[in-house]
This record gives sequence, structure tokens and C-alpha cells, in this order.
Amino acid sequence: MSTPQRLPAYRQVANEIIERIKSGELQPGDPIPSAREIVEAKGISSATAARVLGTLRDEGWADTSPGRRTLVRAPEVLTQGASRIGMVRRGGSGLLDGETVEFVEAHTEPATQEVADALGVQEGDTVVFRRRRYVDGTGISVVSTTWVTAELAGRLPAFTEPSKLPKMTMGYIEDQTGRRATQQRETHSIGSVPEDIAPKLGVEAGERVLKVTNRYVDQDAEPTEYAVDWHAPGRSWVAEGPVE
Repeated sequence: MSTPQRLPAYRQVANEIIERIKSGELQPGDPIPSAREIVEAKGISSATAARVLGTLRDEGWADTSPGRRTLVRAPEVLTQGASRIGMVRRGGSGLLDGETVEFVEAHTEPATQEVADALGVQEGDTVVFRRRRYVDGTGISVVSTTWVTAELAGRLPAFTEPSKLPKMTMGYIEDQTGRRATQQRETHSIGSVPEDIAPKLGVEAGERVLKVTNRYVDQDAEPTEYAVDWHAPGRSWVAEGPVE
């Protein structure tokens, strides 16, 4: 059995500071210990201490102030539908700390070709959409729209109600119908914000921002929902994992 590798000193110290930020001990705008303070407290070299601060800035936990102090910054990381349902399945709410979700609108409409292809129906068939807006400590983060077929919407009485769905959309579909999302196709692109989305996102129509689409299918490989997220400018998409 292999012995777990010990993290480098800079990573250990950076993780300790990140945990202090996550716990609320260090708040946005609070100064992070300086390189000299880290050297004195941890007994590491000045180069290693500088790497700690560089790591915190690189990962979005800190900024350098005009006075050259390193200050806590709440990371503005994008969260996608699959990540949210993962939170729900682990017993969470599907929201990040300090994040809220606002119901915007829900309607029936004729399916566009894009939506029809994703849901496996004909263009012009009636579909139902639900739109909501996510807001965190720095403002509006994303406007998200989910489409389902009219047949499925008939089995989801709360889908068009102006309140947060229990267990988010995917969890709600699973509870009501037994159709569990098992596969996802996620597409990232830069798109021009449509006129109906722009005021809800707080930008001008046509502004170029990150657009993320998600298509989910159930255990029988049948589409359950199609979603389009328009992300506010200035947000970061972070994906981290082992190199294979």
C-alpha cells in the first residue's frame, strides 16, 4: 500500500489560509499574513512564503492592494448545473455559501430548432421553460434557463411556480418521475447576450460573455432537460484535476 505524498510546504500553508477564508475567520478585504509574517510563523524560506501568496492570488483567493498588501478576495468561480446536482445529492441545497437564486419567469413556448434537437421533439412543438437568476456577494453571477417537454412539465407541478424547486431541477425531476440524470453534454462558447436576457444579467444586449449549454439524459438515454446559462462578465471558469 503506497504512502500518501506529503504536500509541499507552500501548499500546506496556502491550504491553511484557504481554510481560514472558507471558515469566515478571514473575510473579503482582510489582510492575509505577509511573507515576513509567514516566514516567522512557519519557519519557511522567504521564497516559499512568496509562493504561498502567489498561489492564493493565482487561485482567486487574494488580490494585491494598491499599498502592496495581499487582501482576501472571495473567488468568483462559475458553478454549473452538474456541480449543483452533485451538491444536492450530497445533501446540500445546490447553492454556494452566500449565494441565492431568484425565480424570473416560466412559460410555454414553441421549441426553437436548438431546443427541439436537444429534447428530441419537433421544431415548433410546445415546450416549457423556467428561468432563474443566481446572485452572490459580488452581484448577479448567471441567468439560467431550463426547457423540458410539455409532457414532462405536466408531471412537474412546481416547475412553473415562482419559488425555488426542491433539490434543483434535476433532483425534482428524479423525485417526481424516477428519471435520474445519468449523462450530461456540456458546451462552452462565447456568445452575444440576447435582448430578453440582457436586463436580467445587468449587461447590454449583444455583449459577449460566456454561454454554457447543458443537455441531460436519463438512465434510458432519453433527454430530460436542456439548459442555457449566460454568465456575467468577469467570472472565472476553473477546472482542476490530475493530468492523465
